[in-house]
Amino acid sequence: MMPISLSLTMAFSLALAGTLIYRSHLMSTLLCLEGMMLSLFILMAMLISHFHMFSMSMAPLILLVFSACEAGIGLALLVKISANYGNDYVQNLNLLKC
Repeated sequence: MMPISLSLTMAFSLALAGTLIYRSHLMSTLLCLEGMMLSLFILMAMLISHFHMFSMSMAPLILLVFSACEAGIGLALLVKISANYGNDYVQNLNLLKC
C-alpha cells in the first residue's frame, strides 16, 4: 500500500508543479488539473478501501463528477478563447472586456 500511495502522491505533486510552471497555456494547465484530479480519485478510492470506510464510498464518485464538470467547462472555455483570440495564451486574456 505504501509504494502505491507514495507514487500517487508524487503524481499529484508533479501535476501541481506542472500547473504552477506551465500556467501560460490554458491547455497544459487543464491537463495538469486533470492529472491532479485523477490521482486524487485513485488515492481516495484506495484509502477508503484500505481503511474499510465504506460509508464514504460515494466520495470518489462525487470527485469524479466534479472533475468531469471542470473538464467540460475548461474545454468549452478553451474552444471559445481559441476562436476569439487564435491561441490559448492566458496572458493575452483581459477578463474585464466582454
